[in-house]
Order: sequence, then structure tokens, then C-alpha cells
Amino acid sequence: MSEPMPKIRGPGNEQQSTPVEHGDVREIYEESHHWIVNTGNTTVHAKPVKGRFRRLKNLGWYIWFGYFLTPYIRWDGNQAILFDIPNRQFHLFSITVYPQDIWMLALVLILLAMTLFGVTAVASRVFCGYFCFQTVWTDWFTRVEDWIEGSPQQRRKLDESSWTGEKLRKRAMKYSIWGGIAILTGVSFAAYFTDVYQLWIDIFTLQAPPAAWVTLLLFFLGTFYLAGFLREQVCLWLCPYGRIQGVMLDRDTILPTYDRKRGEPRGKIKSKSEITAAKGDCIDCKLCVAVCPTGVDIREGQQSGCITCGLCIDACDEVMEKVNRPAGLIRYASEKEMDGEHVSSLFRRPRVIIYLAIFILSSLGIVYGLLTIPPIEWHVIHERQPLYTMMSDGSIQNSYVFKVFNKTKQDLVVRIHAEDIAGVELHGVESETILKAEKLIPFTVRLRAVPENLPEQKVPVRFILDTVKGPPMHQENTSFFARP
Repeated sequence: MSEPMPKIRGPGNEQQSTPVEHGDVREIYEESHHWIVNTGNTTVHAKPVKGRFRRLKNLGWYIWFGYFLTPYIRWDGNQAILFDIPNRQFHLFSITVYPQDIWMLALVLILLAMTLFGVTAVASRVFCGYFCFQTVWTDWFTRVEDWIEGSPQQRRKLDESSWTGEKLRKRAMKYSIWGGIAILTGVSFAAYFTDVYQLWIDIFTLQAPPAAWVTLLLFFLGTFYLAGFLREQVCLWLCPYGRIQGVMLDRDTILPTYDRKRGEPRGKIKSKSEITAAKGDCIDCKLCVAVCPTGVDIREGQQSGCITCGLCIDACDEVMEKVNRPAGLIRYASEKEMDGEHVSSLFRRPRVIIYLAIFILSSLGIVYGLLTIPPIEWHVIHERQPLYTMMSDGSIQNSYVFKVFNKTKQDLVVRIHAEDIAGVELHGVESETILKAEKLIPFTVRLRAVPENLPEQKVPVRFILDTVKGPPMHQENTSFFARP
């Protein structure tokens, strides 16, 4: 007799079949046979729930509130955080980062990647469940929907009903608030690249540049559609992180898990007196499914739709308290813990240690870079054509291109001279040179020396820059002096 086919069932989608081999695959079949995959033909209306993990999700709200508020913070009369692309300046409170210091961006990207990888290895998709912008914005949109259209049952009924004046009124109110949030999201993003107060003036007077209008339109459409309509479908089908998370987990990773040994056999009860040793603790109330924002039934095993938000844990703990059973039927646990094996310490997992080490090194590099940004960026380039010039008086001349970038907000007066070659003469630069504030100044400098003071074909030369007016600064730059 041929082996049965596992079926993936979802609202509106056809049953799909794949052959199942003998052995351990049978256990996968037993789980996947009951999976429900929402292919987007129905909207998940999750039931609100209270608990410690719901409060943790609310923390993500407060963090993202900072996204809207940060552009309005002022520092020394200017916007505290401003990515000034036209002037190639990135202001972070009292620190200004220029393209010459952009190497720190690579460390920031590495730090973010290691944070994501490390957190995933330890606790799966907790970023998705608590802090992802798609999760948070969807949470806001569904809260608005719950406030206007009522409970999940009422919302489903409204979805299925014909268009009436009442439905039109509720939908118009809901879409208006959604649109306001979407517009504010776009304005807040654009505000990180220009002065936020001037941006609002330009928007209301219709004087905003085309780039601002395009940004607002894209953010409005993206936020409105992704958070309002696609919702969990983004997590299920569009998010690349959700696609690759499977290779980032191991048997020590903790994530919301149903304790099958304790919960089975499940069965509904009408009173507490019906709870017996013959039945498991799960009373099949399906509240864990009702509160899941992606519609996953955690009791049927781990599924790609689970974003590790822990709301099913809050719901189950609430039910267990009502039926006088211990909490934790659904809890954060690793596969090893569920199998009764020894759980490895966090710092005995090589993957986590490597992620942590790279995270620390990247953080130290960023801090070092921010604290040691030089006030003057100075590059000396020896001209190659010609490498040297024989002068009529018998001396040898080399030319250099100086590129001096004054990163401070005030003009500086500096003096430049050369050392390490006896009798060397500096031409092409005044005894005192003015460096304009926040300007890059290129100029050509010529050095002359007699052959007797040049023992080799290439002799090291050291240029020294000292401030005459302004904060005291001393910088040195090395090059070479060439002769025949």
C-alpha cells in the first residue's frame, strides 16, 4: 500500500500533496498534516490579549515612537540628527561625520548584522515579534481597526457584509487614520535628510522638492498597503529574513513551543471537574490560535509563520490559571529542553560567541572612530608626471597636491613646513594659510632641494601643519622626495 500524502490546508487554497518517506519523516508528516497556511484569501483578525509578552511588544511601540520624535530634537541650534546629503555631512548631535569617515558605516552594518544573527541564534525571530517595523506598524493599524470596527468577530462580519452607509462610514474613518499614520511615516523619514520644520513649511506651501514628494508617495503607499492589507503576508511570503531563519537556528535556540507531552491528549471541558489524569492540560480552546497575528496553531509544531511574539504564551497562561493548571504549557523553550536533554550554556555555543566577539569589536571600532575623528583631514599626493624637475640652478623640484579638509565650524589659520631634508625649500603656499570652515581646499606645493642633500633616489620627507589661529592642532604627513 502506498504511503499517505500530507496535506497543506489554507483558506481558499487547494490541497497540495508530496510523497512521504518512511522513518523520521513520518513525524514531520504528523505535524504538517494539520498546518494551516493563510495564502492571503482571508484576513487574520487576531484577538487582543494581555500579559507580559504583550507588554514587551508595547515596548517596541515606544522605541518606534522615537522614529517620529527624533527629528524635532535640536542641538546647538541645529537638528540633532541630520543626514545632509547635498553637503555630504552627517550630524549626530555634536559629532559631524563626513564621507572621509564613512568607513564607520561598514562597522555599523556589521554590528547590525551580528546583532540580528546572534539574537536569532539565541531566541529565533524575536526581532520580528517585537521590534520589526512591519510588526509594529501592523499592530498600530489593527488597533485602529479594533477601535473603529470592534472585536475580531465583528470585523469578520463586517468584511463579509454588503456595503452600507455604516460600513462606508467605518471604513472611511479607518482608512483616514491609516493614511494619516502613513503620511506621518513618510514625513518623518524625509525629516532625517532635511530640516524638519522647513520641510513642513515646504509641504504646506507646496514648495517641497520632487525628492520629498516621491518619498512621501512611496512611504504612503507602502505603509498603507503593507501594514493595512498585506499584514502577516509580508512575514509569511515577502520577508527575506523569515526565509533564511531556518538555517540560523539550532537545537539550543529557544522559541515558543507547545509542550506536547503535557498537553496531549487534548480535549474540551465544560467545568474544572472534567480535568482528569487521562487528559492532557490542553483544553483545545484554540485561544492560542485566536491571538496569533499570523494565524499559526503553535500546537501543530514549528512553522515559518511564527514570528516568536509570545502572545500564544500569554493566552495559554491565562487559560491555565482559570483551570487551575500550572503555566507554561506553551513557553519559550529549546528543542533540547523539550526532549529532556541538557541545555547548553549561552557562552558555550561557538556560534553565539563568534557573533558576540564581532559585535564587541565593531562597537569598539565605531566608538573609537567617533571619538577620534580628526578636525582636519589632510592628504598629500606626490605628482607623478613629472616625478621630478631639474631646475636651472641645479636644484631638484618635486610637486605635491595637498588636499586639506577643515571639518570644524570656524576658519583656521595654519602654517605648513617640511622637514627631514637639509636645506629644503617650500614654494606655492603662503607662510600662513587660511582654511575655510567645513571646506575642502586643494592646492599644489613644490619642494626644492640640492642633490648633495639627497643621498638616495627616494628620500623620505615629512610635512608638518600647525594652527596659528584657532584650536591648537598639530598634524604630520609623510611622502617622499625623488631625484635622478
